[in-house]
Amino acid sequence: MVVIATTFPVGDMITDEIDPFVLQALRFVIATAIFAPIVAWKNGLLWPGLSGLARFGAIAFCMDVFFWTMYEGLRTTDSLNTGVISTTIPGFTALFSAVLLRERLGRNRLFALALGMVGSAWVIFRGSPERMLALELHYGDVLFLVGCVAMGLYATLVRFLHRGEPVMRMSFWIMAMAGIWFLLAANVKLWTTDYGALGTGVWGGMLWLAIGPTVITFFMIQSSTITIGATRVQAYSYFIPVFVILIDWALGRGLPPLMTLPGVAIVLLASVVVQRGVIGLAPGYGSRARQVE
Repeated sequence: MVVIATTFPVGDMITDEIDPFVLQALRFVIATAIFAPIVAWKNGLLWPGLSGLARFGAIAFCMDVFFWTMYEGLRTTDSLNTGVISTTIPGFTALFSAVLLRERLGRNRLFALALGMVGSAWVIFRGSPERMLALELHYGDVLFLVGCVAMGLYATLVRFLHRGEPVMRMSFWIMAMAGIWFLLAANVKLWTTDYGALGTGVWGGMLWLAIGPTVITFFMIQSSTITIGATRVQAYSYFIPVFVILIDWALGRGLPPLMTLPGVAIVLLASVVVQRGVIGLAPGYGSRARQVE
C-alpha cells in the first residue's frame, strides 16, 4: 500500500501537464511491455480466446474508470482527499461481493466499513460540520467517488471471473486490455500531445507509475484477491491516507490541517478492526487459496 499511495501525490504533481487519458495509455503500454517477457518466461503468453478477452476486458474497464477519475479529479482536488476517498473502496467491494460472491456481511464487517467511511468524510470536509452539512465537495471528489465504485466492482470481478488460469497470466491480459481501453479513449490526443514539451518530472512520474503502482503491485493484488477475498484485500487501502500524508510531507508539501487528523485516526482504527481477524475469511477461501497455489 505504500507503493500504491505514491500514485496520489505523483499524479497530483504531473496531471496538469498531460491529458489523463494519454498519461494512462502510456503508463499501461509501458507496464505491459515490461511485464510481457516476465509472464512469457514464467507462464507463457497463451491466447485467452475471445471469451477470455471479454472477461479481462470487463475487469480492465472498471480499473480504467478508477484511474481516469483519479487523475481527472486531481485537477480540482488534492492528493489527500483522493487518498482518503479511496478508503470507501472496501465498502463498495463488500457490497458487490455480497451480490456476486454471496459473501456474508457480518456486524463486525459492517461496523468496520462504516467506521472507515466516517473517517473518510471527516478528512474530506476537514472536520467541519458546517462544510459537511453544506456538502462542500470539489468536482474532483465526486468524480473520484464514482471511480471508487468502479474499483469496488473491479476487485470483486477479479475473483468472480477467474477461471483457474495462472494469476500472472491473468494479470498480464488485464493490464494489456487496460492499455487498449486507454489507447482508444486517448485517440487523437496521442498524436496531438507535445511530448517534447513535457518535463523530466512528468516522464519520471509516468515511468514510476508504470513500474511501481502497476507492474510491482498488480500481480500481488490479483493473487491476494483470489486467495483471501476482495473485501479483505481492499481493506488495506485504509492505510493509504496515512502514507499519502507522509509522502506529501517528505516531498515538502507540508502537513494537512490538524482537524483532519482525527479522521485519519478513525480510518486507521477501521483498518485495525478488519486486519486483526475480527472479520474472518468467507467459507471456501482456504480451499481456493490452496487451489491457486
